[in-house]
Amino acid sequence: MHESPSVAIFGHKQNTKNYETALERMNIPHFTTTAPEDADRATHLLLPGGGDITPAFFGQADHGSLHVDTVLDILQLKALSRFVAGCKPVLGICKGLQIINVHFGGDLYQDIITANNHKWIGRDQFHHVYHSSLGRQDFFYELYGKGTKVNSAHHQAVNHLGNDLISVCRAGDSVIEGLKHRTLPILAVQWHPERLPDGGGDSLFSYFFSLR
Repeated sequence: MHESPSVAIFGHKQNTKNYETALERMNIPHFTTTAPEDADRATHLLLPGGGDITPAFFGQADHGSLHVDTVLDILQLKALSRFVAGCKPVLGICKGLQIINVHFGGDLYQDIITANNHKWIGRDQFHHVYHSSLGRQDFFYELYGKGTKVNSAHHQAVNHLGNDLISVCRAGDSVIEGLKHRTLPILAVQWHPERLPDGGGDSLFSYFFSLR
């Protein structure tokens, strides 16, 4: 007997309303938790945006990280490890993308040179991202083709990619904006599909929920 598909949004409930609203609008079953064992009940894991990751977790001293929550970092990394072990689908959004990269041994720029074009300024900023993979067998090309316009609210970004991760899209300044795992059902974006105007992120959530 197969378990009914559902998404565990792994974060503090006071910070996850936008994700819950997006999934509710699409009638995707979900719940919010910060307990890895609780997340195991779900078939899919969503790692949401948030503050910056504790720099020690990717081998660096702090030189520009903001709003760090080390306890949440540890719990998110534990939940991710459990889903990786079970080959279960994972979607990372903004910080979630960075958590995935760190989990697989990558690291981050703690404050990118072009942060003024990407960071939260009391609202999202918008820019284009472009397909960057050598192949055309990835979620970005399937959903968006050669490029699309996205929203942006981050000042950190992937530096070295983690093991078996592939960049699928970049911004015009070469910042990695999307990635996937070579063999596992793991994907991530640096933008915020949960609050794109006019349901512009729905196709990504649908694609993610279709993964098994």
